[in-house]
Amino acid sequence: MGKRKAAAKPPPRKRMDKLDTVFSCPFCNHGSSVECRIDLKNLIGEANCQICQESFSTTANALTEAIDVYSEWIDECERVNTVEDDDGA
Repeated sequence: MGKRKAAAKPPPRKRMDKLDTVFSCPFCNHGSSVECRIDLKNLIGEANCQICQESFSTTANALTEAIDVYSEWIDECERVNTVEDDDGA
């Protein structure tokens, strides 16, 4: 009689790296000064610079991460700058 084959072990799960919650400020360019917080109870995402006291808030949902709030802030800064450039020309 033959020996039964052992069941193959499942492959190890890949670890997901944690996303950053602290970023550099687009106004004062100080590294690691912007902290993003998400309040899911009130559905608000906030990004605050501890150095120059600039802040940004946006709507949040269950899938929102800190990088999403920061990215929206950067996008809004770029949008405002391009509108000002178009008005000045």
